[in-house]
Amino acid sequence: MGSRNRTAALEQLWRAPSAPHDHPRVKRAAGRPDRRPHLLALTDLLGLGAPAWWVLHAAHAPRPSAAAAVAALVWVGVRATRGRYTEPPPGRPRPFSPPLADWLVLVGTLVVLLAVTGHRPDPATAVPALVPGLAAALTAVAAARWRAARRDGPAHRVLVVGETACLDRAVGRLTSRAGHPYAVVAAVPVGEGVPGGDTPVPGRLAPEPAEDDVSTVLGSAFAHDADLVLVTPGPKLAGDRLRRLTWGLHDGGVALCVLSDLSGTAAARVRPASVAGLTLLHVAPPLRHGPQAALKALVDRIGAALGLLVLAPLFLAVALAVRLTSRGPVFHRQVRHGRHNTPFTMWKFRTMVADAESRKEQLARVNESEGPMFKMRRDPRVTRIGHALRRTSVDELPQLFNVLRGDMSLVGPRPPLPEEVARYDEKELRRLAVRPGLTGLWQVSGRSDLSWQETVRLDLWYVDNWSVTTDLGLLARTVRAVADGRGAY
Repeated sequence: MGSRNRTAALEQLWRAPSAPHDHPRVKRAAGRPDRRPHLLALTDLLGLGAPAWWVLHAAHAPRPSAAAAVAALVWVGVRATRGRYTEPPPGRPRPFSPPLADWLVLVGTLVVLLAVTGHRPDPATAVPALVPGLAAALTAVAAARWRAARRDGPAHRVLVVGETACLDRAVGRLTSRAGHPYAVVAAVPVGEGVPGGDTPVPGRLAPEPAEDDVSTVLGSAFAHDADLVLVTPGPKLAGDRLRRLTWGLHDGGVALCVLSDLSGTAAARVRPASVAGLTLLHVAPPLRHGPQAALKALVDRIGAALGLLVLAPLFLAVALAVRLTSRGPVFHRQVRHGRHNTPFTMWKFRTMVADAESRKEQLARVNESEGPMFKMRRDPRVTRIGHALRRTSVDELPQLFNVLRGDMSLVGPRPPLPEEVARYDEKELRRLAVRPGLTGLWQVSGRSDLSWQETVRLDLWYVDNWSVTTDLGLLARTVRAVADGRGAY
């Protein structure tokens, strides 16, 4: 009787009109102006103006101060015109728009101004002078997002519903990753399986559709103050059963989200459509050719050339340190496989003893990687200076020569060894569909601390979903990852 009364009460609740639940958020103190737009504008002004002056001055361009000032003012003007410094409406978060589109508008605006004034600057100097401003804006946006996430906390308290295997996968991903607005508060499994982990399980759905499906999910959501239900569809939760659950949740004032099987596909590549009463998801092919690929190649070559020029003193200092602290050559040359499985010679500063390759067989039994890579936290072959170079990733910098040659890219998957590629399956070989990178998702996500499966998953996501905007964001995140030093050994 008690169970029937509870079910009836909950059904009455979800049938009655209700408003979404409000969750407390940290609000700015009344009367205190928001200075973030002014700080962002100042960051844009200095982030483009100062490096642009330095590049133009170093290249002996005419009137570098005036040219840099004009470019910086136009940059801030473009950003302001496109609403990047506008106060958001009360109660709404500040939009953090990617600056790449603004930067392309800046380039177009400057081209028009130069055509009107009759100036003919050298593109090999003018374009690199503008690139640091884009990097500074991307870094500022990433920092603003991080501060907002720390200040406001998760935007959604999530109840996950689904069959055990899919449920565990979704909960594991959401709880193991930071930087997203979803906090899992509870889980409702379908069927008899027992979910892993320590997530609370306030209820369970029967293997077959039942009258209390909606009341169980709604009761669990209300009990844990969840404002979003994430459903992981499966054979036991699909069709009419999922549709009725959708009706009940929406009538009960709780938002619904359905996990897609296209989790390895970026949202920007997916376009929904409705045809003949069917909801279709069109998936755009990965970028392989076209303007973005050409722009990526241009950014790679310009970035590598600038990097080699700016870092020349550091190269000299590191070369002397390596040469004076251990016997052997300064550089370590190694055959790696690149795009389309093409071998090339990769350059690094030597961080191991000269006969490290011959000792590798002796250490095979203590390999800490479950995949084809060799990983060892305390590798006895690494020299004293090598530990410092690896922790700061300075040993990777000679790969800028490979980027300049076209063997590698600034951003991409990790370049594998021939013996690793020999053990690849069909899925892992897809990592070689693009040029390997000096940095990538593996670099900013933990490096050697990642499992082999996680490394492959990140690389495959990049191979299918890369864009120039993604590359620039990863370059900005690499600075933080290198400073952190996590997973570098």
